[in-house]
Amino acid sequence: MDAASHEEWPVSRLAQVSCVSVTHFARSFKEAFGLPPHRYLLTRRIERAVALLRETDLPITDIAFSTGWRSLGTFGRTFRDITGQNPGEMRERERSARGELAPVPACVLSAARRPDLTMAVSEKRRQEEFPRMETHFKETP
Repeated sequence: MDAASHEEWPVSRLAQVSCVSVTHFARSFKEAFGLPPHRYLLTRRIERAVALLRETDLPITDIAFSTGWRSLGTFGRTFRDITGQNPGEMRERERSARGELAPVPACVLSAARRPDLTMAVSEKRRQEEFPRMETHFKETP
């Protein structure tokens, strides 16, 4: 998935390549990486998009499609949900900070900027929209 994050990687394909059941693969993957396969893939796609925004002059549309997104709207919404900025803002911030971060190795920067996807983006969005409902429906002992 890391080498070809632009491709579709349904769990069934990953399980087939690994010669295990879908359930076993999904459970083992989450144990090993701390994230379900789909969230891991989203992380890699966003990391690659951030790198392309920072290092190239490619249009944002080209970056979205080259990193595996089928819809510019989905790319922009997911990018903003994960990074807190839209791709254009991120590109501008990265370019303005270029001089400040030059001595830091790229692998360290990449790890520090890795998106935190410990919960589904849709769940995160729901919690932001309805914060009181979350506490209202918690079970009481």
